[in-house]
Parts: sequence; structure tokens; C-alpha cells
Amino acid sequence: MKKFLHFIFALTFVFCFSSRVSAEDKIAQEIDSNTLFEQVTLSAPHGDEIDGVNQGVNQGVNQGVNQGVNKGVNNAENEDSAPVQAVKVSENMTLREKLKTVYNLEIDRYDVPEYLYREPLTYHFKPESKMDNIHVWGAFNAYNDMAFYDDGGLKDKVKFNALNVGVDGFLKDNNGDFRVMLGFPVHSQRNYTQGLFADVFVATNKIPHHRIQIGHFRPQVGMEGGSSSYTLGFLGRSQIATNFGTARRLGGRIKGDYSFLDYDLGLYSSGTFFDEWFPGAEFIGWMNVKPLAKLDEKKYGKLKIGGGIDAGRRHDNFFVTGAYIGYEYKRFSAEFEWANANGYNGYNGFSRKHATGFYTTLGYMLTKKLQILACYDQFTPDKHFSDNKQREMTLGLNYFIKGQALRLILNYVFCQNDAAKDSHRIMLGAQILI
Repeated sequence: MKKFLHFIFALTFVFCFSSRVSAEDKIAQEIDSNTLFEQVTLSAPHGDEIDGVNQGVNQGVNQGVNQGVNKGVNNAENEDSAPVQAVKVSENMTLREKLKTVYNLEIDRYDVPEYLYREPLTYHFKPESKMDNIHVWGAFNAYNDMAFYDDGGLKDKVKFNALNVGVDGFLKDNNGDFRVMLGFPVHSQRNYTQGLFADVFVATNKIPHHRIQIGHFRPQVGMEGGSSSYTLGFLGRSQIATNFGTARRLGGRIKGDYSFLDYDLGLYSSGTFFDEWFPGAEFIGWMNVKPLAKLDEKKYGKLKIGGGIDAGRRHDNFFVTGAYIGYEYKRFSAEFEWANANGYNGYNGFSRKHATGFYTTLGYMLTKKLQILACYDQFTPDKHFSDNKQREMTLGLNYFIKGQALRLILNYVFCQNDAAKDSHRIMLGAQILI
């Protein structure tokens, strides 16, 4: 634990010191998702481990962004999407100059992952090539988990949410992209090879407002259950997301994004993490309505209302329904999500149990770099039995040194379980995306 704490404090010192640079040397990211969506073919919805729009920004960004400023842009909203590429750094720059630009990078968005060394680790192909570029990246998200029990017991353990290496490739003119992401499971109930190939897929954005994706990736089972590990507010997911979602599958999906509506519809094998080839078929669909999309965001904020289902067969039939409401206004954010399952096919495998739960989260940006969060999370693992509710009350702090690319996280969790002793958890973690 001491080594882990020393590691985090060292990172804080180095990057806080490096951030003391003149304002004219910084690269700001100030384009919101609505503006970016009008410039490219698709802004895909936002996948233990990543899913955007791809290289079609050569025309859109050059027209909308490069008029007098060098500002990075990224809208990779999901572990399973290929990210929008940042405006290119001059090819005449030396490696040292590129690295200096990285240290001076200022990231104002936290809803999408960005990478510290995107440009130095990106290879750009010649103009006559069908490929535009290939980006190599890595991701680390880990924390020290100290659990204190009412009977005096103590457990102290280092846990990993993500330890990944990936390669993203982009064709020219937004014709397509691919991703190969390796995950290195440290603590897993599966064998090593089942978790090694996390994301392996190809995709195209050629159809306006749509993205078609085929391969192995995390589908959208619930809002949080299908979200990127790198954009979560807390170190752990909600209980409904952990039990019902997050499991990767083989299949295909089509995602649409319009001003007032986005959706994600897919057909998959119900076998998860390569443990079974095709035990049955599974349909996963989710839809969000955005009623305030055309109104002034600064005046009215952003509202998203969604719902979806996960239905299929694996040893037996299962059916999960869910609903979501999210609202953002300036520095304030609020989320509520509910789910009910008559059997489910989640991260821990298939279950015939009838379960239900919900969570609600409030967040506020105290400064541009410091965020405070509070969450109430309740889960009933088996509705056929009384007095088996599990409740978690969480307080969290996020310090965004370089946006999601370099973040420090502190969580306190009070766990109240009808069938077990209460406990308290203190979780101190760090995230690095390179």
C-alpha cells in the first residue's frame, strides 16, 4: 500500500509542476459534442477497460477548428468506439517538442477519454494510402481498497479496473476503423486468455448519423453498464451495472445519433468473454431522447431520458429492462437509473434470479479540475426473498490533472447489507491514459 501511495503522490507532484506553463503554450479543448457532431459523420454514444467517431474529421475539423487556433478535439465516448483524432501537431516538430506539447496539454472535457501521448504514438500514412493513421495507446486504472467491518475485521487489497494496451486504425474519408485492445486481468474468475482479447472489432461510419460495428466488444446493457471504464465517476460501477451489464460479447450493432434521439441496437451471441461460442441469441437495445437538444445549453442544460432491454437465451431465457434520466447544468450533474431482471447475463455469468435495483448520483465541479460526487445505490439480488437488500452510499472526489488522461480518485463507501455486517471502504486510485 505504501508503494502505491508513493506512486500516486509522485504523479501528482510531477504533473502539477509541469502544468505551470504560460497560457499561450496550452492547447484547449472547447468544442462540445453538439458542435463536433455537425462537423463529422457520427458522434457515437459513449466500454475492465474503451468505444466515437473517426477519421472523417480531416475535412470537418480543418474547416471548423483550424481557423487560427491549434485546439485538440476528442469525442471517444466508449471503450468500443474509435476516437476522434486530435488536430495534428506539425510534422516538423522534434520528439522533444511533441512531448513538451503533451505536458502543456489542457483538457476541459471529462466525459470522454483523451490520451497524453496521442500524437507521439500516432503514425500517419502517406496521402496515397487508404489508411489515414494508426494510434497505439495504453491505459491504467487501479486503486487501493481498504475495507473496515463492524466486527473489527480489515481487508486491504490493490485492485485493477483496467490494465490495457490497444491499437486503433483509421481509414481515410471516414470509410472505417478498427480496434484491437488487450486486457491483462490481474484478479479474475476466468482463465487468462478469456480476458486477454477485450475489444476486437471493425466499424464504419459511412452511413450518415450511423455507425455499424462488428466483432467482440461491450454492448449497451444500461447506461452505466455500457459506459467506458475511463469515464466513470467512481472507482466502481453501480450494482445493477456490475450484475446485469459490462460483459463483452461477439456480435454486431448499429448506433444512430440525431439531435433529439440516439439509439444502439445489436444482435449477439449470449456467450460472454469467449467462454461459450453460441449458447443462444441475445438482443440488446437502448434508446435516449434529448428534448433540450435545440435549446441554449448554457440556459437550459442538457437532459437525456432513456430506456432499453436485454433479452435472450443462455441455458434458459432471461430478460432485463432499464430506464435512465440524466441532467447536466453548468457545473452540476444528476443521474438516476433503474433496472429489473427476470434472469440476466452479466459480467459474472448467467443467472436465473429475479433481481432489481437503482442508483442516483449527484455531481458538482468545484473547480475546473476538482469534482465532488455522491451516490445512493440499492440492489435486491433475489426478489423471492425478503430482507436481502444491499445498499451502498458513496462519496467521491476526482482531481483531473490532465482530464481523464491523468486523474486521481478518492472514494468512501458505506455498505449496508440486510444479510451481512455493515462495512466501510476507503478507495484511493489513479488513472493514466497514454
